[in-house]
Amino acid sequence: MIVLVVALLLLGIVLGAVAQIPLPLSLVCAAAIGCWLLVFAVRERAGARRR
Repeated sequence: MIVLVVALLLLGIVLGAVAQIPLPLSLVCAAAIGCWLLVFAVRERAGARRR
């Protein structure tokens, strides 16, 4: 239960920060995070195939 509370708190902080910065900067940050997640997923899948 505490994990859910912490996750919601962090989500609120992130959304509050995004509401304060301009939209183009928000989109650039979202694209950077998306690319990072894509690279992470590809590396994890490649690592799982080796085992």
